[in-house]
Amino acid sequence: MKLREASPQAAPVADNWVARSHVQALVLIVATAVGIYVCCQLVLPFLPALVWALALAVLFTPLHRRLESKLKHPSLAAAITVLIVGLIVAVPGIFVGQRLIMESARGAQIVQVKVESGEWRRAIEAQPRLVPLETWMEQEFDLPGAVRDLASWLTKTAGSIVRGSVVQLLGFALTFYLLFYFLRDRRAALLSLRSMSPLSPEEMDRLFARIGDTVFATVYGTLAVAAVQGLLGGLMFWWLGLPTPLLWGVIMGLLAVVPVLGAFVVWIPAAIFLLLDGSWGKALILTAWGGVVVGGIDNLLYPMLVGGRLKMHTVLAFISVVGGLMVFGPSGLVLGPVALTITTEILAIWRNRNSATTAARVADEQLADPGSEVHDPAPV
Repeated sequence: MKLREASPQAAPVADNWVARSHVQALVLIVATAVGIYVCCQLVLPFLPALVWALALAVLFTPLHRRLESKLKHPSLAAAITVLIVGLIVAVPGIFVGQRLIMESARGAQIVQVKVESGEWRRAIEAQPRLVPLETWMEQEFDLPGAVRDLASWLTKTAGSIVRGSVVQLLGFALTFYLLFYFLRDRRAALLSLRSMSPLSPEEMDRLFARIGDTVFATVYGTLAVAAVQGLLGGLMFWWLGLPTPLLWGVIMGLLAVVPVLGAFVVWIPAAIFLLLDGSWGKALILTAWGGVVVGGIDNLLYPMLVGGRLKMHTVLAFISVVGGLMVFGPSGLVLGPVALTITTEILAIWRNRNSATTAARVADEQLADPGSEVHDPAPV
């Protein structure tokens, strides 16, 4: 019995099928890339709300777990947790925001009056050694004009904040709306991410743990410490009778968020102002309070709140925070460090996999040739 000869059309048909599979794979890749791009564009308007909702979900998940274990109802536990978070975050934020707008306008008027009345010039002239400074400032700067521009800018900014309050209110509502579902459906979301991820379960666990540590360290180690510094500085301004203490306290807190900068950018000029005004005692108290208490609270609270959670070099932390603020705005304060953490963790996973592959290859070579020896490379 003769074997049937292969048809000459078999090879072209196979080639056609291979070419067709390549085209299908290319179309699928392009469609996936386009879909991801479109989804990213859809998410961008909601990115701040998503970031802060995720951060709050990470921070308040332990509270939600305790409520869930007692109530045995995930939706009710999530609703109560969102209500607690709203009372902790939203109510003080609204109160401080309203007072901040009022103090900004009043502070701008106070500074403008002091400059236009010449009170700052008389304070400098009272110190003979500072008279050359007054001459230099008058020659180089138009201080009254700069103050008028600053007052105008503060007034316009306060007005824009008031006009944008509706948009901000919608952003707050969207954040808490997303927070409810992030808390209630967190297990399903994590399982979905695990099923779609090419990483192993152990690698995903390590990645989730690192993201949680980064969010915890960023919020508590940066925002909480900065808030305490701003609070302490504002209280001292209020106790010394300086104008608009809430405004300067908020500014000190905001400056404390940014690495390298800090609350000293505000309290040092304020101490100099008190010194020029003849209030030596107040200037000394403010200097001691700012240098010892406000400046030292960072070294005291940061290790207590963060510990070893944020495994990131100081330079990388600076780049992630400042770069995140520049690229993503306020949400970049969390998104920047999280993005850097995810990237470094993925690179570490690649390094571990390459090391494991190299070790397995060396072990296979030794099994194939038992007489061979593996020598360590000579030191450089």
